[in-house]
Amino acid sequence: MAINKKLLPIKAHYFFFMAAMGPILPQLSVYGKELGISSVVMGTITGILPFAFLLAKPAFGLLVDIYRNYRKIIFMLLIVVMTVSYTVMNFIPPRQVLKLEFRNFSATPDTCNVTELNSYMECSNHTVRVNCKSKCFLPGSFLAIPDNSSETSYNICTFSIGTPSTSNYTSEISTENSSESILCDIYCSNEDVEIDSGCLYKSLSFWSFVVLMSVGTIGFNVINSISDAICFDVIGKDGDYGKQRVWGTIGFGVTALISGYVVDLFSDNTINYTPAFLTILVCSVIDLGACIKLELPIIPVPENIFKDLRRLLNSKTVITFITFAVFAGVLDSLIIYFLFWHLQELATATNTANVKLIEGLVVAAETLGGEVIFFSVAGKILERIGHVHCFSMCFINYALRLGLISLAPSPWWIVPIEFFMQGPTYALTYTTIVAYANELAPPGASATMQGIAAGMDDGVGYAIGSILGGVMFEYLGSQSTLQVFSAFGLLCSIAHALLHRTVLRKELLEKSEEIVEYKCPEEAYKATYPDS
Repeated sequence: MAINKKLLPIKAHYFFFMAAMGPILPQLSVYGKELGISSVVMGTITGILPFAFLLAKPAFGLLVDIYRNYRKIIFMLLIVVMTVSYTVMNFIPPRQVLKLEFRNFSATPDTCNVTELNSYMECSNHTVRVNCKSKCFLPGSFLAIPDNSSETSYNICTFSIGTPSTSNYTSEISTENSSESILCDIYCSNEDVEIDSGCLYKSLSFWSFVVLMSVGTIGFNVINSISDAICFDVIGKDGDYGKQRVWGTIGFGVTALISGYVVDLFSDNTINYTPAFLTILVCSVIDLGACIKLELPIIPVPENIFKDLRRLLNSKTVITFITFAVFAGVLDSLIIYFLFWHLQELATATNTANVKLIEGLVVAAETLGGEVIFFSVAGKILERIGHVHCFSMCFINYALRLGLISLAPSPWWIVPIEFFMQGPTYALTYTTIVAYANELAPPGASATMQGIAAGMDDGVGYAIGSILGGVMFEYLGSQSTLQVFSAFGLLCSIAHALLHRTVLRKELLEKSEEIVEYKCPEEAYKATYPDS
């Protein structure tokens, strides 16, 4: 088989660019979680970022339009900025952990002194909740209140203890009712407890994470968008985009799996992300070498997406499509931003080790399994059952996927679930939205419709899903949140099918009788904006 050397640079770019992202993108939310950031705050941050993407992409288009002779340099500088932002996150000061050890503690008194203090918070004069474990008592919790008169002396609130028994402790009594004195060692820490927000959200660690994550993620989305434009320019009208883009999927899955294993291997009491960040750095350097061989197309500056939207909102079918594209983004965002959050909570509840290895296996199963398979067969599925029925089916698939994840008894079960369900959900939905947008677009407005669909799906939809998911994770818990979103997916499927069988049926019949002219993205843009 002859190798097309012309396509090697774009294949290499996709592979190493996405390989650099494999160790970091799925981990961003849990990395923030390990710093002590709550799901509400994390959901808010990731909810704001999609709106930044909508502004950043046109801004980059304007920049390269003004400095056309430096397009490749600007593109490569974006890769450098993204890489630096993500790798510097490795040097963010970790969450400070308060560890207390009580030797020969008696159950009778209601106060005691701290005998060992390893570290303390950046802030002072605030209440810290810690979890305590002992071989003598049931795991309990108390409030450690700093005593300004002493650096190592703390007043401890009365807490419930277990009745002594030779087997286990199931009943709880207060110390005031204890009739005998029991000497035990108690170990307490705030390591598994949400950090005090008054301290964390004023810290250097938090704001460093927010800034670096935002810059890196915005850079990734802009580069990803420009990469697709480069790809279409390189392969031409008759080229196969999927055969180029699949190398990015392979690179993403391979490094996510390898880095997950290596991070677990080098981690002891605390997780060591250094191998993952080194992987990002190495892959990005190789990617920059591949980019030298790329030829960048002239990227037209897009107009305001909301202005484009008004031009197309004359059709009920288009309005319905855009609405359900947002709903698809809502469902997908919960998985993207909070799947690993749920996995880590499940691992803690089930005392499962090798969490980072499991997370790497999950990403590998999603990309190397589900996505590669379904991106290859999605076209045939669409051809057989049609865009409308396929879109309705995608929501059922999301409902099933989220429901299965919520019922998984162990993190290991999530690996096969993601292997079988990533394809029928993300890969099939992505392909359906792109193809459906092209079918619904008026003559000459294909590129505009694609931009709107993408903006509504991974822009507005991701923002809503991220913020809503973060709040629900905080107040309902991860399992209940997954089940609520599962029910929402089922409701979307039913509503989409009913709308097309009733309200939209006449409009679809009229549209099917029209002759629609297809134009490639460049021709569609010129036809839509003749004066640009």
